[in-house]
Order: sequence, then structure tokens, then C-alpha cells
Amino acid sequence: MSTSTPVPDHLPADLATAELDLQRAVLDAIGAVPSRRLAASLLFEGLRLLPIALRLGNALKQAGLQPTLLWPDAGAAALARREAPELQTFIKDFNQWSAGTEAGDRTDLILAISPQPSDYEDFQEICEAHAGMVVMLNGRLEDAAVGIGSVARERRRGFVASWTACYWLQPLDAGALMRIHPDDWRVFRQDPDGYRLAGTLSSRPDSEDLAELLSTDGTQGIAAQLNTVDRFLDGLRN
Repeated sequence: MSTSTPVPDHLPADLATAELDLQRAVLDAIGAVPSRRLAASLLFEGLRLLPIALRLGNALKQAGLQPTLLWPDAGAAALARREAPELQTFIKDFNQWSAGTEAGDRTDLILAISPQPSDYEDFQEICEAHAGMVVMLNGRLEDAAVGIGSVARERRRGFVASWTACYWLQPLDAGALMRIHPDDWRVFRQDPDGYRLAGTLSSRPDSEDLAELLSTDGTQGIAAQLNTVDRFLDGLRN
């Protein structure tokens, strides 16, 4: 399934480019990484995820796959079926999938759209019962506010750690973080003349890594930084 796609040394110019990068990264990673659990994330506030999820579902179909698009709740799944009648037989909610009343719907690939901490137990059960590939789009599995025992906490960490991020694009206060399979993680720093590559890492950088890579000599004003980040976000949302 994997194809070799050059990874850019720059941020995408707009959301359409970012979305195509995400689709290519997912398709490249399927069958090319040992993990059966892939995560793809476009982390922008106010992002309309439904059309992105539906286009990714169509891209998977066009690649010869038979994905089942899973939404955590019935309302979101119903809206998706209304918006994409060509995919309606491939769209289900978590309860429909777990009920297992239609054996023919058990496909090799699940595309799970935006599971949240409140969906954690149901989603984990689905993933552990599914022998095929699971692609998680804009999922968030951790919630620091949840008080759980040490055994449950370790189990949750193990599940969270089982995911391979094949695509990641996230704006930061003074830059951006990007990962496109099969390349390393890339940190872009926002300088007075635009975004430039500040460093690459083999694993997702923590807060200390980001602080070091994004540090500047102080010549750039905070207002200028925020204005440039705002322009970048506006371009991605248009």
C-alpha cells in the first residue's frame, strides 16, 4: 500500500494542501508500519472535521480499501450519512459497530473520527476486538482531569502509546509542529521573515524540546509573533 512521497521542508500553504498531505501520509503508512493503529491530526480550533473525514474515507475507498467510518455518537454519524450518501453504508456509530448485528460490515479498516476521553472505554474495546487496521482522525484519548486507579492508568497509557502518528500538524505560540510519515517530527519557528525549520526529532518533542527549538534572541516582538500565527491559521481555515 505504501508509496514514496517526498516530505516538504516547509509548512503547507493552506488547509487544502495540509489535507492532501494527511491523506497521502495515511495511505503511505498503511501496510508500511508495524502498528495496526495509526493516528492523523489536524489540530486547529474551529476546524470543520466532517468534510475532511468524508474526503479521507473516499480517498481510502479509491485506494481499493473498504473502510468503515465510525463516529462516537449516533447524531454525528447520521449527519455524515446525510452529507455523503455515497458513503452511507460505510458510516456507523460506536454502538452500531459494537452491536455487531451485521457481520458483513466488519471491514479490515476502521476510520474513527475524533474519539474523546469520554469515549475512551468504548473506543478501546472496539480497537482491542478489531483484528484489522484502525486509523484515528483527530482523536484525544488522554484527560488529565480523570481520576483513575494506578492499574487503570497504566492500562490507559499502554493503549495511548500503541498509536503511531502518521500525520500531525499543530500551531504553537511561536511556531508549528508537523510530522508526515515516513519523516521525522519537524519543528518550525516563526521568525520575522516567516516560518523556518528549527529542528527535527525522531519522536514527538516534549515541552522542553519545543521551548529550546522555538527560543529566539528576543528581537521579535510578541505582537508580531501573534499576528503572523493568526495569518497562518486564517490561511488554513479558508
